[in-house]
Amino acid sequence: MTLKKRALGKTSRPVRGRAAAGTPAAEAAEAGAAAERAERDEGGAGGAGAEGTGAHGAVLDRYDVAILGELQRDARLTNAELASRIGLSAAPTWRRVRWLEEHGYIIGYRAELDRRKIGLGVLAFVRVDAERNNAQATRALEDAIRALPEVIACHYISGAGTFELHVVARDLDAFSRWTMATLFKLPDVKDLHTSFSLGEVKAGAALPLRHLRGGA
Repeated sequence: MTLKKRALGKTSRPVRGRAAAGTPAAEAAEAGAAAERAERDEGGAGGAGAEGTGAHGAVLDRYDVAILGELQRDARLTNAELASRIGLSAAPTWRRVRWLEEHGYIIGYRAELDRRKIGLGVLAFVRVDAERNNAQATRALEDAIRALPEVIACHYISGAGTFELHVVARDLDAFSRWTMATLFKLPDVKDLHTSFSLGEVKAGAALPLRHLRGGA
């Protein structure tokens, strides 16, 4: 049975305060004045022009989709590099990135680490059985799960079990100790069922955008 999952938001940090040097977000302060001048020169934010202005409403156009694709591949692109790749000038590109951030399409930028290189050799998938009919207890369990750095993802699932956790640990002994000392002590946990990754076939992939291009 295919599991339908609702992410609990463990996998990304907010856009605010996360700018890294050389990224479009890091260039925002420097690009802002130039963008505003270019915006006035091009007829203002509401103008319709071939390059657009970033105020697109609910529908993403081909430039927005291109921006999302390029930044998923390499979030370290400078604004100038991004503009060159999507075929726009720098100012409207910067405005579009800002609009995509402000409207929640881009929710953060981060470095993807090799967990093995940093000594986290175990990746476990833990199905947590909990009481589904107690909303207060469920919220308390969700809050407790969010606070655990070892849990890198959590989904509320259909079928058997209540939550599915993706957990990293140094080794099996460390995972076992953590389970007994931490996981079993979480509120409303009735039982645990664990499977271990034997090797990653695909991980950290970009989200598909092909379905957006039909309306671009």
